Amino acid sequence: MSGYAQTAAAGIDERLTLHVLDVAGELEGETGKRQEILYVLTGSGTLELAGESHPLEPHAGVLLLPGEEYSIVGDLRLVSVTAPAEEAIDRERVVSRFADRDEERADEKRTFRVLHQGELTQFIGIVEPCRAPDHSHPYDEVGYIVEGDGMAHIGGAEVPLHAGSCFYLPPGCVHCIENTGPGVMRIMGVFHPAGSPKQRSYDAARD
Repeated sequence: MSGYAQTAAAGIDERLTLHVLDVAGELEGETGKRQEILYVLTGSGTLELAGESHPLEPHAGVLLLPGEEYSIVGDLRLVSVTAPAEEAIDRERVVSRFADRDEERADEKRTFRVLHQGELTQFIGIVEPCRAPDHSHPYDEVGYIVEGDGMAHIGGAEVPLHAGSCFYLPPGCVHCIENTGPGVMRIMGVFHPAGSPKQRSYDAARD
């Protein structure tokens, strides 16, 4: 399957699904046989899970395991990504705050912070104005543009990106995400299986 980007705030493929959820009051959910990653775009509220309450705020990531029932109370906009669960998952934390995670450097113009790392990876990438060399990864990836403007270069196609755009990249898909704006671009990404934004199957910079 070829990769793609779109300017609507939803994307789907057979392994990873991405949706935007608006909560005004209470949302009840169940993960079923898949695991679910949430990212808080705006607003605040509370996640109720297994008898415990977890505060939610912007830039927080949430990892929900298969078979869990939960409710979210508040006024929030969330990105939801679901993925297969192929083995027992050891969850380090339910909610992960961006400010609490260590900053790592992908290259001179890009940094990232990993919110969750298990059978899949959730990260926030911060990209300064630039175009990185074309490259590919060994995993399925979906991304959501939280902030900024740019261009997705995928398989010879160019698609404008802005806040609310999303993209899907299958393993081995050669691409680059370009930040064309004056400020930083912030991207919420999810990989399956787990990996690092620094991993490369192909990197034009090495050729």
